[in-house]
Amino acid sequence: MSANRHKQSPTSGGLLRSLSLHTIVVITALFVGIPLVYGVLGGFKTTAQLSSNPIGLPSPWVPENYTSVLASSSFWQMLWNSTYIAVLTTLVVVAVSALAAFVFARFAFRGREALFTMFAAGLMFPFAVAILPLFVLLRMFGLLDNPLGVILPQAAFGMPMTIIILRGFFRAIPGEIEEAAILDGCSPFGFFWRILLPMARPAIATVSVLAVVNSWNQFMLPLVVFSDDSLFTIPLGVQQFQGQYATDVARVMAYIVVAMLPALGFYAVAERQLVSGLTAGAIKG
Repeated sequence: MSANRHKQSPTSGGLLRSLSLHTIVVITALFVGIPLVYGVLGGFKTTAQLSSNPIGLPSPWVPENYTSVLASSSFWQMLWNSTYIAVLTTLVVVAVSALAAFVFARFAFRGREALFTMFAAGLMFPFAVAILPLFVLLRMFGLLDNPLGVILPQAAFGMPMTIIILRGFFRAIPGEIEEAAILDGCSPFGFFWRILLPMARPAIATVSVLAVVNSWNQFMLPLVVFSDDSLFTIPLGVQQFQGQYATDVARVMAYIVVAMLPALGFYAVAERQLVSGLTAGAIKG
Protein backbone atom coordinates (compact mmCIF):
# COMPACT_ATOMS: atom_id res chain seq x y z
CA MET A 1 0.00 0.00 0.00
CA SER A 2 2.76 2.48 0.89
CA ALA A 3 4.55 1.69 -2.39
CA ASN A 4 1.35 2.47 -4.32
CA ARG A 5 0.98 5.78 -2.49
CA HIS A 6 4.56 6.73 -3.38
CA LYS A 7 3.87 5.88 -7.03
CA GLN A 8 0.68 7.96 -7.13
CA SER A 9 2.02 11.03 -5.33
CA PRO A 10 4.24 12.29 -8.18
CA THR A 11 1.28 12.00 -10.57
CA SER A 12 -1.08 13.85 -8.25
CA GLY A 13 1.58 16.48 -7.57
CA GLY A 14 2.10 17.02 -11.29
CA LEU A 15 -1.65 17.26 -11.85
CA LEU A 16 -1.98 19.83 -9.07
CA ARG A 17 0.91 21.85 -10.50
CA SER A 18 -0.63 21.72 -13.97
CA LEU A 19 -4.01 22.87 -12.65
CA SER A 20 -2.37 25.72 -10.77
CA LEU A 21 -0.49 26.88 -13.85
CA HIS A 22 -3.61 26.68 -16.01
CA THR A 23 -5.56 28.64 -13.41
CA ILE A 24 -2.92 31.38 -13.38
CA VAL A 25 -2.91 31.51 -17.19
CA VAL A 26 -6.71 31.76 -17.34
CA ILE A 27 -6.82 34.51 -14.70
CA THR A 28 -4.08 36.46 -16.51
CA ALA A 29 -5.90 36.05 -19.83
CA LEU A 30 -9.09 37.38 -18.26
CA PHE A 31 -7.27 40.41 -16.84
CA VAL A 32 -5.87 41.16 -20.31
CA GLY A 33 -8.83 40.11 -22.44
CA ILE A 34 -11.76 41.67 -20.58
CA PRO A 35 -10.56 45.29 -21.01
CA LEU A 36 -9.89 44.61 -24.71
CA VAL A 37 -13.36 43.16 -25.26
CA TYR A 38 -14.90 46.02 -23.29
CA GLY A 39 -13.04 48.56 -25.42
CA VAL A 40 -14.02 46.92 -28.71
CA LEU A 41 -17.70 46.70 -27.73
CA GLY A 42 -17.63 50.19 -26.24
CA GLY A 43 -16.49 51.54 -29.59
CA PHE A 44 -19.72 50.26 -31.15
CA LYS A 45 -21.86 52.16 -28.63
CA THR A 46 -22.79 55.76 -28.07
CA THR A 47 -21.70 57.60 -24.95
CA ALA A 48 -25.28 57.41 -23.69
CA GLN A 49 -25.26 53.62 -24.12
CA LEU A 50 -21.98 53.40 -22.20
CA SER A 51 -23.65 55.20 -19.29
CA SER A 52 -26.88 53.19 -19.31
CA ASN A 53 -25.51 49.81 -20.48
CA PRO A 54 -21.74 49.68 -19.84
CA ILE A 55 -21.39 45.86 -19.86
CA GLY A 56 -24.01 44.56 -22.29
CA LEU A 57 -23.89 44.35 -26.05
CA PRO A 58 -24.48 47.51 -28.10
CA SER A 59 -28.10 48.16 -28.97
CA PRO A 60 -28.10 49.42 -31.63
CA TRP A 61 -24.59 48.90 -32.98
CA VAL A 62 -22.85 52.14 -33.97
CA PRO A 63 -20.07 51.35 -36.51
CA GLU A 64 -19.69 55.05 -37.36
CA ASN A 65 -17.23 55.46 -34.48
CA TYR A 66 -14.78 53.12 -36.21
CA THR A 67 -15.47 54.18 -39.79
CA SER A 68 -14.91 57.85 -38.92
CA VAL A 69 -11.47 56.99 -37.52
CA LEU A 70 -10.54 54.86 -40.53
CA ALA A 71 -11.73 57.57 -42.91
CA SER A 72 -9.52 60.18 -41.23
CA SER A 73 -6.40 61.05 -43.21
CA SER A 74 -4.66 62.26 -40.05
CA PHE A 75 -4.87 58.78 -38.54
CA TRP A 76 -3.16 57.19 -41.55
CA GLN A 77 -0.49 59.91 -41.49
CA MET A 78 0.22 59.15 -37.82
CA LEU A 79 0.28 55.44 -38.59
CA TRP A 80 2.88 56.05 -41.31
CA ASN A 81 4.94 58.26 -38.98
CA SER A 82 4.96 55.61 -36.25
CA THR A 83 5.88 52.87 -38.72
CA TYR A 84 8.63 54.92 -40.36
CA ILE A 85 10.20 55.90 -37.03
CA ALA A 86 9.91 52.37 -35.60
CA VAL A 87 11.52 50.72 -38.64
CA LEU A 88 14.44 53.15 -38.84
CA THR A 89 14.99 53.02 -35.07
CA THR A 90 15.10 49.24 -35.20
CA LEU A 91 17.57 49.21 -38.09
CA VAL A 92 19.93 51.60 -36.28
CA VAL A 93 19.65 49.79 -32.93
CA VAL A 94 20.21 46.31 -34.36
CA ALA A 95 23.02 47.29 -36.74
CA VAL A 96 25.09 49.27 -34.24
CA SER A 97 24.37 46.99 -31.27
CA ALA A 98 25.22 43.84 -33.23
CA LEU A 99 28.64 45.22 -34.14
CA ALA A 100 29.27 46.38 -30.57
CA ALA A 101 28.10 43.05 -29.12
CA PHE A 102 30.39 41.21 -31.55
CA VAL A 103 33.39 43.20 -30.33
CA PHE A 104 32.49 42.69 -26.67
CA ALA A 105 31.89 38.97 -27.19
CA ARG A 106 34.71 37.86 -29.50
CA PHE A 107 37.61 40.28 -28.90
CA ALA A 108 39.79 40.59 -25.81
CA PHE A 109 41.22 44.04 -25.12
CA ARG A 110 42.09 46.14 -22.11
CA GLY A 111 39.08 47.83 -20.54
CA ARG A 112 36.55 45.64 -22.31
CA GLU A 113 34.57 44.76 -19.20
CA ALA A 114 34.69 48.33 -17.88
CA LEU A 115 33.35 49.62 -21.20
CA PHE A 116 30.65 46.96 -21.26
CA THR A 117 29.68 47.88 -17.69
CA MET A 118 29.33 51.48 -18.80
CA PHE A 119 26.89 50.39 -21.51
CA ALA A 120 24.99 48.22 -19.04
CA ALA A 121 24.78 51.15 -16.62
CA GLY A 122 22.61 52.89 -19.19
CA LEU A 123 19.77 50.61 -18.11
CA MET A 124 19.71 52.28 -14.69
CA PHE A 125 18.84 55.75 -15.99
CA PRO A 126 15.20 56.32 -16.94
CA PHE A 127 14.50 58.24 -20.09
CA ALA A 128 12.74 61.05 -18.21
CA VAL A 129 15.97 61.99 -16.42
CA ALA A 130 17.66 62.95 -19.70
CA ILE A 131 14.74 64.70 -21.35
CA LEU A 132 15.86 68.28 -20.56
CA PRO A 133 19.52 68.01 -21.71
CA LEU A 134 18.33 65.93 -24.66
CA PHE A 135 15.93 68.68 -25.69
CA VAL A 136 18.76 71.24 -25.50
CA LEU A 137 21.01 69.06 -27.67
CA LEU A 138 18.30 68.43 -30.24
CA ARG A 139 17.58 72.15 -30.47
CA MET A 140 21.30 72.86 -30.82
CA PHE A 141 21.61 70.44 -33.76
CA GLY A 142 18.36 71.55 -35.37
CA LEU A 143 16.60 68.21 -34.91
CA LEU A 144 13.35 69.49 -33.42
CA ASP A 145 10.36 68.73 -35.65
CA ASN A 146 12.58 66.21 -37.41
CA PRO A 147 12.07 62.41 -37.31
CA LEU A 148 15.81 62.01 -36.63
CA GLY A 149 15.25 63.83 -33.35
CA VAL A 150 13.20 60.83 -32.23
CA ILE A 151 15.01 58.05 -34.08
CA LEU A 152 18.54 58.74 -32.82
CA PRO A 153 17.70 59.13 -29.09
CA GLN A 154 15.43 56.08 -29.20
CA ALA A 155 18.23 54.09 -30.77
CA ALA A 156 20.72 55.31 -28.18
CA PHE A 157 18.49 54.36 -25.26
CA GLY A 158 17.69 50.98 -26.85
CA MET A 159 21.32 49.96 -27.34
CA PRO A 160 22.23 48.85 -23.78
CA MET A 161 19.58 46.12 -23.58
CA THR A 162 20.20 45.05 -27.18
CA ILE A 163 23.97 44.79 -26.65
CA ILE A 164 23.49 42.74 -23.48
CA ILE A 165 21.16 40.27 -25.22
CA LEU A 166 23.27 39.90 -28.36
CA ARG A 167 26.57 39.66 -26.47
CA GLY A 168 25.29 36.71 -24.47
CA PHE A 169 24.17 34.99 -27.65
CA PHE A 170 27.42 35.70 -29.53
CA ARG A 171 29.56 34.43 -26.65
CA ALA A 172 27.69 31.13 -26.72
CA ILE A 173 28.82 30.44 -30.31
CA PRO A 174 31.67 27.88 -30.09
CA GLY A 175 35.12 29.29 -30.71
CA GLU A 176 35.95 26.34 -32.96
CA ILE A 177 33.58 27.72 -35.60
CA GLU A 178 35.44 31.03 -35.66
CA GLU A 179 38.81 29.27 -35.81
CA ALA A 180 37.69 27.14 -38.74
CA ALA A 181 36.39 30.23 -40.55
CA ILE A 182 39.69 32.08 -40.03
CA LEU A 183 41.65 29.09 -41.30
CA ASP A 184 39.51 29.17 -44.43
CA GLY A 185 40.57 32.77 -44.99
CA CYS A 186 37.57 34.53 -43.49
CA SER A 187 38.20 37.95 -41.96
CA PRO A 188 36.71 38.91 -38.56
CA PHE A 189 34.02 41.00 -40.24
CA GLY A 190 33.42 38.21 -42.76
CA PHE A 191 32.90 35.77 -39.88
CA PHE A 192 30.48 38.24 -38.28
CA TRP A 193 28.51 38.86 -41.49
CA ARG A 194 28.50 35.41 -43.09
CA ILE A 195 28.43 33.06 -40.10
CA LEU A 196 27.62 34.77 -36.81
CA LEU A 197 24.60 36.82 -37.91
CA PRO A 198 22.83 33.92 -39.67
CA MET A 199 23.35 31.78 -36.56
CA ALA A 200 22.00 34.59 -34.38
CA ARG A 201 18.74 35.07 -36.27
CA PRO A 202 16.55 34.18 -33.25
CA ALA A 203 18.36 36.75 -31.11
CA ILE A 204 18.24 39.36 -33.88
CA ALA A 205 14.51 38.76 -34.27
CA THR A 206 14.00 39.11 -30.52
CA VAL A 207 15.80 42.44 -30.18
CA SER A 208 14.09 43.71 -33.35
CA VAL A 209 10.65 42.99 -31.92
CA LEU A 210 11.58 44.67 -28.64
CA ALA A 211 12.91 47.74 -30.48
CA VAL A 212 9.78 48.07 -32.63
CA VAL A 213 7.43 47.75 -29.66
CA ASN A 214 9.44 50.23 -27.58
CA SER A 215 9.47 52.77 -30.43
CA TRP A 216 5.79 52.29 -31.19
CA ASN A 217 4.78 52.93 -27.57
CA GLN A 218 7.09 55.92 -27.08
CA PHE A 219 5.12 58.99 -26.02
CA MET A 220 7.34 61.44 -24.15
CA LEU A 221 10.09 61.85 -26.75
CA PRO A 222 7.77 62.59 -29.74
CA LEU A 223 5.80 64.93 -27.47
CA VAL A 224 8.98 66.92 -26.75
CA VAL A 225 10.41 66.85 -30.29
CA PHE A 226 7.31 67.35 -32.45
CA SER A 227 5.14 70.45 -32.52
CA ASP A 228 3.95 69.94 -36.10
CA ASP A 229 0.76 67.84 -36.26
CA SER A 230 1.86 66.24 -39.52
CA LEU A 231 4.75 64.55 -37.66
CA PHE A 232 2.68 63.17 -34.78
CA THR A 233 2.84 59.45 -33.99
CA ILE A 234 0.01 57.19 -32.86
CA PRO A 235 0.46 57.81 -29.08
CA LEU A 236 0.34 61.57 -29.68
CA GLY A 237 -2.67 61.06 -31.92
CA VAL A 238 -4.51 59.26 -29.12
CA GLN A 239 -3.85 62.17 -26.75
CA GLN A 240 -4.89 64.73 -29.38
CA PHE A 241 -8.06 62.83 -30.26
CA GLN A 242 -8.97 62.42 -26.60
CA GLY A 243 -8.62 66.16 -26.11
CA GLN A 244 -10.85 66.92 -29.10
CA TYR A 245 -13.58 64.43 -28.17
CA ALA A 246 -13.32 64.38 -24.40
CA THR A 247 -17.09 64.16 -23.98
CA ASP A 248 -17.57 61.46 -26.65
CA VAL A 249 -16.12 58.53 -24.71
CA ALA A 250 -17.35 55.88 -27.18
CA ARG A 251 -15.56 57.53 -30.10
CA VAL A 252 -12.37 57.82 -28.06
CA MET A 253 -12.58 54.11 -27.23
CA ALA A 254 -12.98 53.29 -30.92
CA TYR A 255 -9.91 55.38 -31.75
CA ILE A 256 -7.84 53.64 -29.07
CA VAL A 257 -8.89 50.19 -30.32
CA VAL A 258 -8.00 51.05 -33.94
CA ALA A 259 -4.69 52.52 -32.76
CA MET A 260 -3.87 49.26 -30.97
CA LEU A 261 -4.56 47.02 -33.96
CA PRO A 262 -1.23 47.55 -35.81
CA ALA A 263 0.79 46.76 -32.69
CA LEU A 264 -1.34 43.72 -31.88
CA GLY A 265 -1.08 42.49 -35.46
CA PHE A 266 2.68 42.92 -35.49
CA TYR A 267 3.05 41.07 -32.19
CA ALA A 268 0.80 38.25 -33.39
CA VAL A 269 3.05 37.79 -36.43
CA ALA A 270 6.35 38.19 -34.54
CA GLU A 271 5.37 36.38 -31.34
CA ARG A 272 6.84 33.05 -32.45
CA GLN A 273 10.17 34.68 -33.31
CA LEU A 274 10.21 36.52 -29.98
CA VAL A 275 9.54 33.39 -27.94
CA SER A 276 11.98 31.26 -29.92
CA GLY A 277 14.69 33.90 -29.55
CA LEU A 278 14.22 34.20 -25.80
CA THR A 279 14.13 30.42 -25.44
CA ALA A 280 17.26 29.96 -27.53
CA GLY A 281 19.05 32.61 -25.51
CA ALA A 282 18.06 30.95 -22.26
CA ILE A 283 19.19 27.52 -23.44
CA LYS A 284 22.50 28.83 -24.78
CA GLY A 285 23.08 30.89 -21.63
